Amino acid sequence: MNEEILVNITPRETRVALVENGVLQEVLIERTRRRGLVGNIYKGKVSRVLPGMQAAFIEIGLDRAAFLHASDVASRTVNEESEPGEKSHQNDSITDLLHEGQEIIVQVIKDPLGSKGARLTTYITVPSRYLVLLADESNIGVSTKIEDEQERKRLKSIIGSLTDEGRSNGYIVRTVAEDVDEQSLLADREYLSKLWSSIIEQMKTTKPGQLVYGDLPLAVRALRDYVGADVERVRCDSRETFQVLKEFAEKFVPVLKNRLEYYPGERPIFDIYNIEDEIQRAIDSKVPLKSGGYLIIDQTEAMTTIDVNTGAYVGSRNLEETIYKTNLEAAQSISRQLRLRNLGGIIIIDFIDMQEEEHKRYVLSALEKSLEKDHARSHISEVSVLGLVEMTRKRTRESLGHILCESCPTCAGRGSIKTAETVCYEIFREILREARQYDTDQLLVLASQEVVDLFLDEESDSLADLESFIGKPIKFQVESLYTQEHYDVVLM
Repeated sequence: MNEEILVNITPRETRVALVENGVLQEVLIERTRRRGLVGNIYKGKVSRVLPGMQAAFIEIGLDRAAFLHASDVASRTVNEESEPGEKSHQNDSITDLLHEGQEIIVQVIKDPLGSKGARLTTYITVPSRYLVLLADESNIGVSTKIEDEQERKRLKSIIGSLTDEGRSNGYIVRTVAEDVDEQSLLADREYLSKLWSSIIEQMKTTKPGQLVYGDLPLAVRALRDYVGADVERVRCDSRETFQVLKEFAEKFVPVLKNRLEYYPGERPIFDIYNIEDEIQRAIDSKVPLKSGGYLIIDQTEAMTTIDVNTGAYVGSRNLEETIYKTNLEAAQSISRQLRLRNLGGIIIIDFIDMQEEEHKRYVLSALEKSLEKDHARSHISEVSVLGLVEMTRKRTRESLGHILCESCPTCAGRGSIKTAETVCYEIFREILREARQYDTDQLLVLASQEVVDLFLDEESDSLADLESFIGKPIKFQVESLYTQEHYDVVLM
């Protein structure tokens, strides 16, 4: 498979696009004002312990306190009695693990999402190109995506063959380490060991609420995490960032050095692959399918729902075959949209109802196969009795829609506004309420053009009846800055 990684740099924003066979599959965005926090290590301070939720809020210097669940409290605490790296006793109750005012080393595992603060853990991990260091653990694991048993044994043997010079740290061998030579793996391990030692020293001098260790910038993280054997080249349109990537590759991944390219062209690098257009389409709720069918994707705070429709596709044989082919195409499109939009959490897919069990199995299999290259873990259930497929996808950062968009100020994120007729009748009721409570000579209604026009045209008879009923004249004034739902009734 032909894969490319494109890095677009502007003064306040870095964007990374993963392109497979000329089609955009994933896009990562990092802005200077809102850098991702996942992977960052902080010295925090317990601000509040919640026994009822088996959790605690930790101050780490962000706008909102971060959230730490009891199940994520395991390895490292920092206080007068313990040194960094000392293990705490694992208990069931959060009150036995933490207390208010306690200092603790934590790592961010989920960025703040919406109104929620960052999610934390005390299981500290530090990734490199081929390995992930597990602080204060002794286990050595190998990625489950490496399926060859002989290769798994080889990798585990290489990493387990060395001691960690006085410290007991475990390691996970990452997927990209498959078939990598021993020298590269051991160099990676040596780098992690030195990095962890420097982090330990930094912990001793860092004050509560401050950063101990920050993860790499997005462009370098992409080189570390996304570039595998299938990636043919990495193109970057910034000379400065290209030099940073080149130095990182020379030091840690020499095999990637020849795949790096600096793009000096006048035409924006994303325009060459129509990525800007794809990003615009990725924030629309409707996704057209080549057959004529389409998806409707609705993302809410609770879950994401995806509805599959045949649309203009009428097929050529029979209804069941038409539905089956639409669902097959939808399964592949859904997997791409999940990656492209970075949709996580609970996802409900409403495929078109299929009668044949074999068709259901094939569609589920197609969805699972399409998600194999997804970097985020997912779990797919069977088709329910209602014909729905429930799945989960790991969510660690905000979706593309949440990064690029905000709630509509007119509808406040509802996706609809009250009709002019509805607002008109609300004003009728408000006028009656005001006229009964206050003694006034006349009333002035401030409203949008659409509402005022409705009053003076279709509702003019009702308006005359209302004026006669309350015994007071009603005047209208158009406010161009008012939305259709916004109005004021002023006593004159």
